[in-house]
Amino acid sequence: MGKITGFLEYKREVETYDAVENRLKNYNEFTISMEEKALRNQGARCMDCGIPFCHSGCPLGNLIPDFNDNVYKGNWEAAAKILHSTNNFPEFTGRLCPAPCEEACVLGINEDPVTIENIEKNIVETAFKKGWIKAEGPKTRTGKKVAVIGSGPSGLAAAQQLNRAGHYVTVFERDSKVGGLLRYGIPDFKLEKHIIDRRIAVLEEEGIIFKTNAYVGKNVSIETLKNEFDAILLCGGATIKRPMPINGAHLKGVYQAMDFLKQNNQRVDGQSKFDEIISAKDKNVIVIGGGDTGSDCIGTSNRQGAKTVTNFEILSKPPTGRPAAQPWPYWPIRLRTSSSHKEGVERFFSISTKEFIGDKNGDLKGLVTTEVEWIFKKGERPQLSELPNTEKKWDCDLVLLALGFTGPEKTLIEQLGLETDFRTNVKASTNNYMTNVPGIFTAGDMRRGQSLIVWAISEGRQAAHHIDAYLMGESHLPLKDDNDLPRV
Repeated sequence: MGKITGFLEYKREVETYDAVENRLKNYNEFTISMEEKALRNQGARCMDCGIPFCHSGCPLGNLIPDFNDNVYKGNWEAAAKILHSTNNFPEFTGRLCPAPCEEACVLGINEDPVTIENIEKNIVETAFKKGWIKAEGPKTRTGKKVAVIGSGPSGLAAAQQLNRAGHYVTVFERDSKVGGLLRYGIPDFKLEKHIIDRRIAVLEEEGIIFKTNAYVGKNVSIETLKNEFDAILLCGGATIKRPMPINGAHLKGVYQAMDFLKQNNQRVDGQSKFDEIISAKDKNVIVIGGGDTGSDCIGTSNRQGAKTVTNFEILSKPPTGRPAAQPWPYWPIRLRTSSSHKEGVERFFSISTKEFIGDKNGDLKGLVTTEVEWIFKKGERPQLSELPNTEKKWDCDLVLLALGFTGPEKTLIEQLGLETDFRTNVKASTNNYMTNVPGIFTAGDMRRGQSLIVWAISEGRQAAHHIDAYLMGESHLPLKDDNDLPRV
């Protein structure tokens, strides 16, 4: 703890944003970096607690007080080494993670918590700028081959760890570029894609092979992989989009959020050939779903030039403070207002969509909602109740369904004969991440269901340890006890 009184002397500061009218003109990241002195002061706020609850708040177990202290002292290279010892891709988490570590910060009990996520982002950006992040291939090779299916954060983390253990690793990606939802889901204004490309270049230099347009189970035979590789890791994500089975769901103008976001990512990347363009330009847009994906749809719609943007959430409006039932250091369900929300949207809570209304040509023209309330009874699941006489018709030209995902696609699961759990995820425990088929493992959203990027990286690292042990009898790759991790 370099600055004993730092938490008393300095208030929380975070990066500021470019003005809304400027950032809506493009899809670039719009944060304004802080001066180094201000960042070091933020590092000084860390109290180096005797029991650092931020460790348990972070699914990766990042050594947060250690890198905070080095940032305060100006030892950026040491901070980068500490950060990378537990997190393969802090440039992703530093931009996209909801920061459960900050909710678990001891200082956050009665003050604003330490700006851990922003410090993390600046550590890795400084490391790239200074040239400290270089390819670190293994000194020797084991001769073992591992196939990783899916190039999202879990697949990439596992691939790097397994490659470091000396195995030959090939990553199969069904899309034309590597990155999974990092590339085809997260808007560029939250993560510019050159950030992914520079990290992939490092991984390739380390010896990892990437094969794109490789859809395992379709144009890549699973039997071929079984014959060529000693182990297979499934990191295909939870990609089945949750439908809204109500009247009018088939109308032109009702789209899944991820179809909208992926196409926009592709258009920003220069792709121009699509069967149908999904655009919010000059339209009254309603986004159904109040989570991060809904927020991303709001920001993207405003950049495309939407006339109006409205957001529906079926849940009740959460409090702005920490609920009594979710005390520190647990993750609280409270009202969160993103940068996209601040760019222009009207938000409605406790509202349910009953039907979509179309014209004779099959085009969406509006929808009907009703207000709802949640009934809570001890020992029972919450019950949704519609409030009488609250039906309302809304005019709209575009509806985006940001309702989450129900699990992984079934084609590969069925071909491999894999067992699934009650939520249709591929069944594998955290004891070894292996499925019911020996030599086939799974990690990330495909195993645990839709979750956070930080969980995906954590699962990829954990699975890599167990695959290494399966292949070699033991593993020296780091392992974090999953039983100690919070459920976020």
